[in-house]
Amino acid sequence: MKVCRFNENRIGIIKDNEVYDITPLFDRFGKPGWPYPAYDWIIGNFGEIRNEIDGFLPSVKALALADVTLRAPVANPGKIIGAPVNYKDHIDEANIDKQINHGKQYTSMDKLGLFIKAPTSLLGPDGVVQIPFADRRTDHEVELGVIIGKQCRRVSRDQALDYVFGYCIALDMTVRGPEFPGFRKSADTFGVIGPWITTADEIQDPNALDFSISVNGEVRQKSNTSYLIFNVQHLIEYASAMYTLMPGDVIMTGTPAGVSPVQPGDRMLSVIQGLGEMSIDIAN
Repeated sequence: MKVCRFNENRIGIIKDNEVYDITPLFDRFGKPGWPYPAYDWIIGNFGEIRNEIDGFLPSVKALALADVTLRAPVANPGKIIGAPVNYKDHIDEANIDKQINHGKQYTSMDKLGLFIKAPTSLLGPDGVVQIPFADRRTDHEVELGVIIGKQCRRVSRDQALDYVFGYCIALDMTVRGPEFPGFRKSADTFGVIGPWITTADEIQDPNALDFSISVNGEVRQKSNTSYLIFNVQHLIEYASAMYTLMPGDVIMTGTPAGVSPVQPGDRMLSVIQGLGEMSIDIAN
């Protein structure tokens, strides 16, 4: 099942390049009142309506996918969690490239931990990336995005996938510099996810997916999630040891070698096996 958010905060199911609006199925829950929940309201309630979707779709007029505007498929992630050095070839390139390491020595995930991107960095496939500092290097980092479906804390590795709602393409945009990652990676538009969420039941093994990113038609990064140092289950176990994971939280699983600068006017095309493709422009 491919779940999207489109147009003016409508929730859709994508089938055969058409979008079916299932927003009315959520009417029974009313609107969340203040104080607002610390999770994404749609993801948190999705399990309650999931079994009704197939019976509801025949009553819905389908819209052509090309005629709708896709938004970030999670509207309100409580946390966007990043994994800084989760591919060995990226560790190697980071330690060689002084513009990336700024005198730091990168070792391993268990030495550096995770970081948080501000939820205000969120961007969907309808948006454009804004470069905050014209005089500094901004890089693309393509990654597998994991969307949490149920609240969890201290999850064991063998149970971790039970808490996954689905997967998406993610871009962890990054300004290079000496500051902490939580600052350099949290600029507005720097947390790109989309184009939709492919639910976990459609992905047999998230640790065996080909993915790539091209900039203006040139392939810059190409790898497979089998090369993750901390695989998806390990990342969920690791993150949930520190944070309570909530529905709609996004885990960006890390990027492989090939990170490189983008410039105003560039177009990035990201592809992940089984999840589709997403094109994002850099603002002029």
